[in-house]
Amino acid sequence: RRMFPTFQVKIFGMDPMADYMLLMDFVPVDDKRYRQLRVPSPPGRYAFHSSSWLVAGKADPATPGRVHYHPDSPAKGAQWMKQIVSFDKLKLTNNLLDDNGHIILNSMHRYQPRFHVVYVDPRKDSEKYAEENFKTFVFEETRFTAVTAYQNHRITQLKIASNPFAKGFRDCDPED
Repeated sequence: RRMFPTFQVKIFGMDPMADYMLLMDFVPVDDKRYRQLRVPSPPGRYAFHSSSWLVAGKADPATPGRVHYHPDSPAKGAQWMKQIVSFDKLKLTNNLLDDNGHIILNSMHRYQPRFHVVYVDPRKDSEKYAEENFKTFVFEETRFTAVTAYQNHRITQLKIASNPFAKGFRDCDPED
């Protein structure tokens, strides 16, 4: 599935004529597995205000570390800086056997997305400068718990309303 909400960033300070690659990866926040404490509301539903995450034990073994390259990479700094960069093609899965290159995450585990900017060094001996040719950015407010199904009907409705492929789930006129 595509990551929701989509990671978007506005970039400043690049050399407009230099080439850069943009990529993302995800690292575990801790070594715990979580479960959601839910207080029943109407039958089959759970009240959002009564939900919280509880530690449910040790984390599952780490998933294969993968990165997602922005599909426009590499591109000139001028291109990256002219508009908001969106990682709307990034897909997540919990399938350990995935061979499509998706980012593999363990459900009910917490993750921190990391955004990397890599300068494409044109020098023949560029590997000597690898340490200085990239910068990693971490936005703590993007931490999340990976889930396979939403436990909150308001989040489900938000995703349906925001997903251009979910027209069949919307309560509206078919012509909308």
